[in-house]
Amino acid sequence: MTEKEKAKEGLLYDANYDEELLNERIKCKEKCQKYNSLNQSETEKRKELLKEIIGKTKEQFLIEPNFYCDYGYNIEIGENFYSNHNLVILDAAKVAFGDNVFIGPNCGFYTAGHPLNAIQRNQGLEYAKPISVGNDVWIGGNVTVLPGVNIGSNVVIGAGSVVTKDIPANVVAVGNPCKILKKIEE
Repeated sequence: MTEKEKAKEGLLYDANYDEELLNERIKCKEKCQKYNSLNQSETEKRKELLKEIIGKTKEQFLIEPNFYCDYGYNIEIGENFYSNHNLVILDAAKVAFGDNVFIGPNCGFYTAGHPLNAIQRNQGLEYAKPISVGNDVWIGGNVTVLPGVNIGSNVVIGAGSVVTKDIPANVVAVGNPCKILKKIEE
């Protein structure tokens, strides 16, 4: 089993020294660097390059520079997706966003985790767990979403939150760690 296959299965894998993963990250980061250097007015070039970077997109989306990810091919964004500046997606596992997702500035979605065992950690081993975000979700600025988290549809995550556990649909959740504040009533 390759290191890439191990990552996909959620097993410990060598992220730091595996040649295939290193090369894929370099190629993706070079595309991100190119994207981040494009002029704001080059909207079509920006969109085309994002379609090269991101594994699956719909038609209407916008990610304000700067944008960073590890591989890109593990990211899926829905229709009418918007992210403000400084979005970071560490996509060693799948990160899927539904339709009508709005993300504030300086947010991070991190699928990678590291063993508590120092020997394993020092060997460069890590694991990856997918993240999913439903439809009609608003994520405030400076939010961090950790490995394995699922955020339901029609959710608001308050600014500065650290989402460590699943958040069900139809709620406002805030804090560190992020907790449900109230239900959203129609």
